[in-house]
Amino acid sequence: MYTLTRPWPRLRAGDHVALVSPASFPDTAAIDDLTRLLSGWGFRVKIGEHVLDQHGYLAGRDADRLADLNAAFADPAVRAVITTRGGAGAYRILDGLDFDAIRADPKPLVGFSDITYLHLAVWRECRVPGVHGCLVGPGATATVRRLLTGTEPATHHRNPELLSVAAEVPGRARGHLLGGSLGALAGLVGAGLPDLTGAILLIEAERTVGLGLIDRQLTQLIRAGALDGVRGIALGRFPGFEDYTDRGWSLIDVLRDRLAPLDVPVLGGLEFGHGPDPHAVALGTTAELDTGSGTLTLGPPAR
Repeated sequence: MYTLTRPWPRLRAGDHVALVSPASFPDTAAIDDLTRLLSGWGFRVKIGEHVLDQHGYLAGRDADRLADLNAAFADPAVRAVITTRGGAGAYRILDGLDFDAIRADPKPLVGFSDITYLHLAVWRECRVPGVHGCLVGPGATATVRRLLTGTEPATHHRNPELLSVAAEVPGRARGHLLGGSLGALAGLVGAGLPDLTGAILLIEAERTVGLGLIDRQLTQLIRAGALDGVRGIALGRFPGFEDYTDRGWSLIDVLRDRLAPLDVPVLGGLEFGHGPDPHAVALGTTAELDTGSGTLTLGPPAR
């Protein structure tokens, strides 16, 4: 079992938060919206120097995106690091992260999708929890704010209308919640994926191509032995697959085929990941999964 050794202090009014773009670039309106929202919560917003840079589909060159991120982690005044968006590119800067600064002054990193690469790297090297979520939508912003400013456990309930409910495997499990974007998990096999032994693994993905990609990514994790010690699976959203089939198979067929043989509980229908107004969830905290009650309960990431 992992030990949560570096929780971060909960945020209070007057604290500074940093906006950084470690992956793709946002537009000016998004920065204005984020600044207005966070200021309304009583926070002081610091905007990274390269937050609006553009280099192809990236928010500027690797060195500049990395510099903004490391500066935010090293700044003692900054109490949370909030990414402006996901997209692509976070995986390119992992080797340059200032893990010493992160260990010395734990603070939350907020983001999902491509930001999963950063969450996994920070957990592997520093055991600092993160926030898988964003600040777009009322449910998204409310759950991020609760995680940043509160110290209470959070219980997330299954939405029976979501597709992944049909892939459930009954049971209960306890472990640290890790994971996020399936593409990032598979992409780190052999390149820094943390040990998932004893974890509840969060998996979410959006459809960019067909079912074969999901199959390949899950198979890559299985063949690499990365899922051998996982205690349970928490399935988030899989937008784009709702009405999609390929030669008689749906997403549920792929999930059942790949996950059921692991012989661990699988809880589906969680409002995490891509799609409108996702709920934020703490990564790296102790989680209890129960398919009977349809709940995932997590300890607070802050103290």
